[in-house]
Amino acid sequence: MAVLTLSVNGEPRSANIKTGTTLLEFLHDYLEMTGTRCGCEEGTCGACTVHLDGRATRSCMITAEACAGKRVATVEGLAADGRLHAVQQAFLSFEAFQCGFCTPGMIMEAAALLNDRKPLTEARVRLFMEGHVCRCGMYNDIVKAVLSAAKEPKHD
Repeated sequence: MAVLTLSVNGEPRSANIKTGTTLLEFLHDYLEMTGTRCGCEEGTCGACTVHLDGRATRSCMITAEACAGKRVATVEGLAADGRLHAVQQAFLSFEAFQCGFCTPGMIMEAAALLNDRKPLTEARVRLFMEGHVCRCGMYNDIVKAVLSAAKEPKHD
């Protein structure tokens, strides 16, 4: 066991972890940040998606130690100044969720997609979101929400 401190949502967060602990375990189990969900633990479902230095990353596929010196952002830290991020608001407005299990990972993927500032098309959104599993079948509403959020002036 060793103490690891990472920058999570702009704040230093520490936990006494075992060697080999994944970033998912660090966030969910040690820091009790339950927005980062454990789905497949193989990097294929997307439920554990967070931002690592601004890029969408499957937190089950990287050790917490490998994230030292990097910025980790979770769905809990996406809102700013008491206002939801444009993607979070769009998911609510378009009711782009049903059970909500996949929603945090999809929101984080979509927020990273919007931050790259490249033009969005429905096909591009579908391509980026296809690595996320939604068992409720909300894909069409999710795509609508992401395209709507892209119209907002600021996505950071």
